[in-house]
Amino acid sequence: MSSIEPDTFFTRSWSLYDLITEHNYMFHREIYAGIAHLLKLRKSHGPYRMLDLGCGNARYLASCLMQDPPTHYEGVDLSESALAEARGYLKGLPCPVSLTQGDLLEAVESTEKRWDVIFAGFAVHHLMPPEKARFFRAAGRSLSDNGWLLMVDVVREAEQSREAFLEEYLRFMRENWKQIPRDELEDACAHVETCDYPENMAALLAMAKASGLHGCHVISQYGQHITLLFSRDAEQQSVG
Repeated sequence: MSSIEPDTFFTRSWSLYDLITEHNYMFHREIYAGIAHLLKLRKSHGPYRMLDLGCGNARYLASCLMQDPPTHYEGVDLSESALAEARGYLKGLPCPVSLTQGDLLEAVESTEKRWDVIFAGFAVHHLMPPEKARFFRAAGRSLSDNGWLLMVDVVREAEQSREAFLEEYLRFMRENWKQIPRDELEDACAHVETCDYPENMAALLAMAKASGLHGCHVISQYGQHITLLFSRDAEQQSVG
């Protein structure tokens, strides 16, 4: 989350994020059921190594990893408190686990390893457009030949401005997130209004292709929440 200070909102208080996900307001149950299926598919093709960028507390991904574990897992996040929780959720994973406090963009640009899966869950939309382009370039460079960039994020409609997206999303939050205390809901809305810079699909595809990732599969979509799988091979059919 390159544009966010470590002590703000989600990085400051993961209890609110857990409350949001427990009520499934951002479709985590459906999304991560799809992620579990993808990792099972990936594991069926052989061992895989995963880099998780903006991993947070890894609560939902951890259960997917337990089913079909990688040979190595590395998570990166700005929040030390989130990483402390992640250590608990990832305990018992039968592979080496590395958790590092740091910026996701710096992490992917500096890695010297080759990864079979790079995962970014609700993180890339915090980057500004030039940073997103750098993110895709670094991910393309860091993936193995048959690697996947697996991204869960919010995405704007084709002709939708950021302002129109925010207006719609904030209305969705205020009308549907009924179990969030009012003051905490307004904190969440302020976070979205200040820190969210989602792109539309055309922009994401252009950045991916410029980085050598010519394949893109839309794995799932729930409102503005989309799961995308990028790969080098535009003809790859072995997903879904």
